[in-house]
Amino acid sequence: MAASTSRNVIFAALAGNTAIAITKLVAALFTGSAAMMSEAIHSAVDTGNQILLLIGLRRAARPATEAHPFGHGLQLYFYTFVVAVLIFGVGAVISIQHGIERIQHPEAIASPWVNYLVLGLAILFEGASWWVALRAFNRERAGRPWLGTVRNSKDPTVFTVLFEDTAALSGLVVALIGLAASQMLDMPVLDGVASVVIGLILAITAGFLAFESQSLLTGEAADPETREGIVALARVEPGVIGINDARTMHFGPNEVLVVLSLDFDDALSAAQVENTVARLEHRIRAAFPQAGRIYIEAQSAANHAAVHAAVLAAGGPASLVRDVPDGLGGDIPAA
Repeated sequence: MAASTSRNVIFAALAGNTAIAITKLVAALFTGSAAMMSEAIHSAVDTGNQILLLIGLRRAARPATEAHPFGHGLQLYFYTFVVAVLIFGVGAVISIQHGIERIQHPEAIASPWVNYLVLGLAILFEGASWWVALRAFNRERAGRPWLGTVRNSKDPTVFTVLFEDTAALSGLVVALIGLAASQMLDMPVLDGVASVVIGLILAITAGFLAFESQSLLTGEAADPETREGIVALARVEPGVIGINDARTMHFGPNEVLVVLSLDFDDALSAAQVENTVARLEHRIRAAFPQAGRIYIEAQSAANHAAVHAAVLAAGGPASLVRDVPDGLGGDIPAA
């Protein structure tokens, strides 16, 4: 997904959450509602999160340097992980603590109509932000399953905002129910219960986002279609008789490192091998523009196996996970 689309989604969420956070805070201070205070904290955290995502996008766009030869794309994944930590550490924990305090010491809510008004407006504004994020996510999804799209997505900004907004809408509904129930049943303790439920919603959202962002931060391979396509191009390249290994890693949403170990026909001259490598790199980049850096190693299958055995003998990993899809690796006939 284009960075401009991600920024538009984040700016829409930032504008909505800033206004909502201020309004909720004023309402919470005026009425004394624990659920409304939790919602104010939630919106304030979301506002800070959108700022962090924008910082992450800006820092990730910096060019490669000697200290960071593969660029700064992983910065985006780092800031996404920080966002998840903040949702849990600030939003969820404080909301739960505030709710428990209100359960232990319930107080009647003053002027509840203010909360109804603020919650109604917040649902409208939050719903608009959620709709913008949903449309962007659906364009990326392209008809694929929701969970599979999130798991395979390499751009965490859109689904992070979408999950934040979904959690926000859920929290608003819980706050509205808690406020109405506490008033109609004359049970102020339900306001505190609503605050705890909002905190649990935030904790679940934070846990999911943290899991997804840490996976990206620690180095995810390209999607299966990209990996299979790259291997298929190498497989049919004249002069290539075997694929020893093929690995990919995302250094950002649109930056993929490709490493290939190929067994070339021994009849080829050094110049012919060089030309084959150059031609294959060009074909890979044409088919997969996100393949920013491509490294191709010329190595016989026997030497590759010997190196593998030496690694094991030296106490290396028990197995080297290959990125070659089933049926596409190993020795192949000369094209």
